[in-house]
Amino acid sequence: MKIITALSATLLLASHAFAQAPATSAASAPAPVKPVTPAPAAAPATPAAPTPPPAPAFAPANLTPAGVRSMSATCSSCHGTNGVSAGGAIAGLAGLNRDYFIIQMKSFKEGKREATLMHQIAKGYTDAEVAAMADYFAAQKR
Repeated sequence: MKIITALSATLLLASHAFAQAPATSAASAPAPVKPVTPAPAAAPATPAAPTPPPAPAFAPANLTPAGVRSMSATCSSCHGTNGVSAGGAIAGLAGLNRDYFIIQMKSFKEGKREATLMHQIAKGYTDAEVAAMADYFAAQKR
């Protein structure tokens, strides 16, 4: 606000002084000032492509025996504790052939086998985690 006030006062004084100045003849008039042409504007800088955010730092797979037991425990709500199914509606995983387990999880992951939830659940596991759970369930008693 101070700058605007100071600028206004300067312009007011200059216009007042100009109005008070005596008129000059054409002979004594100063030579016209050649207008200054501004230098050509530099080409606008190309905006840099936005930097993608860093990849999230997920924890590495916990493939210790306790970690595999913990991962496999998430299956218990549908497939029973340690993969032993209580009923026949949902297949048990205990004693399942390791290679068959891996093939089925891959089929769920790729959407080649129909399921209500397993296609989403399977996508959450890496190949190493699936192989570790396959070993775990293959070792369980039916």
